[in-house]
Amino acid sequence: IMNNYMDGTQGGARDKASPSGLHFRNSKRKVDYVLAYHYRRRLGRQAPSAASPEPTRGSASVTLVSNGSTGKGRAEPQQQQQDDGQRALREWPGLPGLEVLELSPLDALEEERRLQREEYERNLLEAGLEIEKDPENKSQGLSFVRIHAPWQVLSREAELLKIKMPTKKMYEITEEKGILKTLNEIWCKLTEPLQPQVPQQENTKMKTLSYPFSREKIYLYNIKDKDTFFDSATRSRIVREILKRTSTKARNSMGIGTLIANNVYDAAYPLHDGEYEGQNDDMNERKLLYQEWARYGVFYKFQPIDLIRKYFGEKIGLYFAWLGLYTEFLIPSSVVGIIVFLYGCITIESDIPSKEMCDQRNAFTMCPLCDKFCDYWNLSSACATARASHLFDNPATVFFSIFMALWATMFLEQWKRLQMRLSYFWDLTGLEEEEEHPRPEYETKLLQKKLKNKNITTENSNENDKEKLTCSDRMPGYAANFGLILFMIMLTFSAVFGVIVYRITTAAALSFSTNETTRSNVRVTVTATAVILNLVVVLILDEIYGAVAKWLTEIEIPKTEKTFEERLILKAFLLKFVNSYASIFYVAFFKGRFVGRPGRYVYVFESYRMEECAPGGCLMELCIQLSIIMLGKQLIQNNLFEIGIPKLKKLLRKLKDERTELKEMDTNQSKDPQQWDLDYILEPFTGLTPEYMEMIIQFGFVTLFVASFPLAPVFALLNNIIEVRLDAKKFVTELRRPDTVRAKDIGIWYNILSCIGKLSVIINAFVIAVTSDFIPRLMYQYAYSHNGTMHGFINHTLSYFNVSQLKAGTQPENSLFAQEVSFCRFKDYREPPWSPHQYEFSKQYWAVLSARLAFVILFQNLVMFLSVLVDWMIPDIPKDISEQIKKEKTVLVDFFLKEEHEKLKLIESFISRDKRKRRSGTKSRRTRAASFSQCHRSPKGSFTSFSSQHTVV
Repeated sequence: IMNNYMDGTQGGARDKASPSGLHFRNSKRKVDYVLAYHYRRRLGRQAPSAASPEPTRGSASVTLVSNGSTGKGRAEPQQQQQDDGQRALREWPGLPGLEVLELSPLDALEEERRLQREEYERNLLEAGLEIEKDPENKSQGLSFVRIHAPWQVLSREAELLKIKMPTKKMYEITEEKGILKTLNEIWCKLTEPLQPQVPQQENTKMKTLSYPFSREKIYLYNIKDKDTFFDSATRSRIVREILKRTSTKARNSMGIGTLIANNVYDAAYPLHDGEYEGQNDDMNERKLLYQEWARYGVFYKFQPIDLIRKYFGEKIGLYFAWLGLYTEFLIPSSVVGIIVFLYGCITIESDIPSKEMCDQRNAFTMCPLCDKFCDYWNLSSACATARASHLFDNPATVFFSIFMALWATMFLEQWKRLQMRLSYFWDLTGLEEEEEHPRPEYETKLLQKKLKNKNITTENSNENDKEKLTCSDRMPGYAANFGLILFMIMLTFSAVFGVIVYRITTAAALSFSTNETTRSNVRVTVTATAVILNLVVVLILDEIYGAVAKWLTEIEIPKTEKTFEERLILKAFLLKFVNSYASIFYVAFFKGRFVGRPGRYVYVFESYRMEECAPGGCLMELCIQLSIIMLGKQLIQNNLFEIGIPKLKKLLRKLKDERTELKEMDTNQSKDPQQWDLDYILEPFTGLTPEYMEMIIQFGFVTLFVASFPLAPVFALLNNIIEVRLDAKKFVTELRRPDTVRAKDIGIWYNILSCIGKLSVIINAFVIAVTSDFIPRLMYQYAYSHNGTMHGFINHTLSYFNVSQLKAGTQPENSLFAQEVSFCRFKDYREPPWSPHQYEFSKQYWAVLSARLAFVILFQNLVMFLSVLVDWMIPDIPKDISEQIKKEKTVLVDFFLKEEHEKLKLIESFISRDKRKRRSGTKSRRTRAASFSQCHRSPKGSFTSFSSQHTVV
């Protein structure tokens, strides 16, 4: 360990730092990991004693109450000196020259943290790591511990973690033949300008054979330089594993996670490869990613997925691969959506029902929209709404719904194929689940349980280590989860109900207005303001639900990070799904269904009528609601929040550290910040859950209600083009470098996507059957029309009501209607006033209802059958990849046998040479010793074996 706060090393310590900021001060050993912590020097106060002597500077008291900042030697002698000094203070309290110090509670806490840091760092040294520390030469400040893993540690841990490393063997990848090869070559030539300018493998037709690292089989691997054999991502991953399992006796801290949770350290992170901007010409992977991936100017290029995986790890690489594929798949769905929308625009003039509604000669006198203050009105006044509804409510939307259901299935199937292809090229095939370390919160709770158990003694502590938290221990957490999730869902429904009440009351209030313009635009005003209000509520509740889901998962005390992440995802998705779609579900399936009829309306708070759909139906309003919430969430939450919040947090952290530094300036400190200083200012990486969540919610908008808004894929595509570069810029420039995590799939997110895809089939079936007028139009044209056309459809859907039967006090006051009204019309299938069963549901109502349900069943089964057919026709594993995996296994076995055979021949040659020398009888004993030593040690003194001699051969 290099303690740079030894005597005489404070001055100029920073000046010796490596120019790149990526190595120790000797500029040879690479910094693989950094621990950061804030420290404050002890501020002791004199014990209350009249005879207390004046403290003697430079006396023995300085060594006896040392906090590690003075005195020579390593951490262990310092600890011994401190213990001896405290014993001396107890045994000889009156010893001259000693000052008895009384620690304040803050000093005692800081002292405890310092001791934990010293013990933890000693344990890291025992694990084989090398450490360099900053001097603590101020009263308080920020300090860094830099960690380097030597070759012995890297090789040992790589073998334990079964990390696949490239061998010396390369084999040829079998290419597709025939028309597929020709199409692939044409595609590569067409997309060549879209490819990022990043270093590629020289021979793409060859693949290096990889095998889990083994020190016994070190001769298999292509080790040209031990310093570069393990790349920076692998080195940091190995160090992170050591940090997680290294414990301290103080407070039973189980790894770096517990120490950060207890504020012993502030942060632990691997370093970025250097600056992403700057005048220097040194190119690193971070700068390359910024230039070819994380700038908005390269939005048209493909993503350098292999470089992303190499720099950030497989888990983040899979996320961006998934996001890229999803964005590519949005292109055909956007094109089809635009075609469907244009079809509605083209056929709007030939749509007979909207023309009938707009024809003022058809005097459809409609019943009042509210009691007392609303007058009768002509249906032709709703002409604009009817024409706009046709843009989205036409036969093409049925086709588009079927297309999007198959699109979702094809997307998931293609993702499985791409995932398998990436697994093969990234050497993730056969990846075993790694044993995860328990979370710090779980260890703390388990320790509390052990301490509460009175039967525990030091003798049976070994048996106690096998204890774990049971369901009864977690029962309070489960109960709180159930109660709070139920409460949150009810809160969402209450918010939706509040918006409904706002719409009803605002519509009633505006209807009382004396301004004719205000009264004529009541529906537009109420709809627009209610949707904006609903968007604000959704955004606020989204942020609250994210925090609540995290807290609820924490009180469940999951054992591992994977379990914690899965439970958090399920809770957050459930709450945000309900929050995002509750109001849309209301408009699609409930609005206008419980209005009642003239003379017997349903009232809220005994005076306000339930709101009705527009004359053209609720589909247009559903389209408005869906589009504003979708676009608002994408623009405000996904983009502004993602850009603004990280920058704000970074600024606050920088200002906080600057205030601390200004209290005591360090004249010896170099003005040029090192890489660990720059990375510490960045925002810590908190996981991919927010990134996936926003895309999954968007996937729901694109698929669930696409029948009402065919342009949803277009807006999703435009958002994702920006989102890819926004996320890329955030990972490269705004976040600390994440720990690399190996993963062979996207985990629980695939199951959520699959569920949304299946749910979208059912929801779109009900939207077409219940919300739109597709089924009533179809029934009229083929069952009730006299000439097989849509003429008379509007009259067929309107029922009659005798205005004399209106309740007293609900008739329009001071009606300005041009003619005397005896009957008014309302949209429903009911018997007329002259029927024996007046105002009851007519036969047409039951016929249409039966047709709606039949359509739902038929549509659902047809689309599900087509989805299963597509799933069956497209294999999950591409044929060429499955063949390559089989070939790789065969090549690996042959390579092993050949190497072992060569190794055996080499050993036999050594033995035969020794026998010949023994027969000659000249210096036989010395010859055997020399040959043995040559077999076991290279000229440089590094570890080799018989196999390494073969490598030279």
